[in-house]
Amino acid sequence: MKQTPSATSPAPAEPGPDVGQLADIFHLLGDMSRLKLLLACLEQSWPATELAAHCGVSPQAASHHLRLLKAARLLRAERQGRQIVYTAADEHVRHMLKDMIEHLAEEKAGQP
Repeated sequence: MKQTPSATSPAPAEPGPDVGQLADIFHLLGDMSRLKLLLACLEQSWPATELAAHCGVSPQAASHHLRLLKAARLLRAERQGRQIVYTAADEHVRHMLKDMIEHLAEEKAGQP
């Protein structure tokens, strides 16, 4: 006997974002040091040692955080001579963070 879907059956789920992967990325960005490192890389490239100093993070901690951000494809690393230079991975990362910064600025200004 062939079954027909009832009127109360939920519709099949449409493919959507990988919620687990999104949660992992937002968890990474929940660390203030990682967020500072990523924000610094939005507009310019930084050698790892200068980036660590700029963000007030020890070189060892910065190395750990940068490795995680790179693994999540939020940062890109390029070797230039003896240095590794970091920058935001792409425009998607830049837009995501800049949009959130604008959102917070509107909230502070009392705009809905």
